[in-house]
Amino acid sequence: MIVKDFKHQQSAHCENGVTLSLLKHYGIELTEPLIFGIGAGLFFTHLPFVKLNGVPGTSFRIMPGYIFKKVCKELGVKMKVQKFSSPEKATRALDEALANNHPVGLQSSVYFLPYFPPAWRFHFNAHNLIVYGKEGDEYLVSDPIMETATRLGAADLQKARFAKGFPAPNGKMYYPVQAYGKANLPAAIIKGMKKTCFFMLSSPPPLFGYHGMVYLGKKIKKYPEKLGGRKAALYIGSIVRMQEEIGTGGGGFRFLYAAFLQEAAAILQDDRFLTMSGEMTSIGDEWRNFAFSCARVMKDRSGSLSSYEELGNMMIALGAREKDFFTRLKQML
Repeated sequence: MIVKDFKHQQSAHCENGVTLSLLKHYGIELTEPLIFGIGAGLFFTHLPFVKLNGVPGTSFRIMPGYIFKKVCKELGVKMKVQKFSSPEKATRALDEALANNHPVGLQSSVYFLPYFPPAWRFHFNAHNLIVYGKEGDEYLVSDPIMETATRLGAADLQKARFAKGFPAPNGKMYYPVQAYGKANLPAAIIKGMKKTCFFMLSSPPPLFGYHGMVYLGKKIKKYPEKLGGRKAALYIGSIVRMQEEIGTGGGGFRFLYAAFLQEAAAILQDDRFLTMSGEMTSIGDEWRNFAFSCARVMKDRSGSLSSYEELGNMMIALGAREKDFFTRLKQML
């Protein structure tokens, strides 16, 4: 049982790519930057009480599933989203959707996907992929960050869909079921920008948006004395991993958002967004410089207070710059 006419497409980021491929299958053609921008995917949060692989959680994007949900809403696409209490129910629902010719988006854990190289497999439960068929005891998988489609055994897929930890996938699956006429793309772009501005500027302090950057910057300064050199290096290493690996494209998705603003300038016929795109690229460069500085400090591992002071100040400065950027972007809308 294979979904007719489904085509694998490689993308920079998993949820963007899943959304892109699912919508394309139903005749809605968009680019990955537009998916990310309309879906208000850009964000920042630091959650010290939520541990991922033993270290506090830091994220450069909005919560898993939000991008798909918002893009479908803005483009008038009816979707079906389900979670399950048991692997058996989840498997039956997936097989039924495939039998009805629906490619299906799934939330999964990277750790249980054997087609990933060993170095990439860690406990991260917010990876998205598409299943578009089943042959025997194997599912046909279109993982957007992989160059080609692949296969995955039913047992491995079940483990990936019901991995423990935060955020628990609980067998989550989602797919479009109906599109309502022609979407208003310019309006969707503006709504996406407004929502991103709201998330970055007005989310409750101190953990979210630009507030979260300032909060984390102050925490980083105290890492050596509170954690010791080795653990401090582990903590900043986790930030870099979320920024440069999970935040696909580098710079914590800032380069991808710059590409969105560039495309928005052409669609909206407003060169102000082209200028803002250039500024966001510059912010992405600063985030990348932060990652380089983190790598230097991690390599040293001495726990030098001056080094962590520098990293904290860089993070605080990035928070101030993003506050200014999104304040001006909001005023343009």
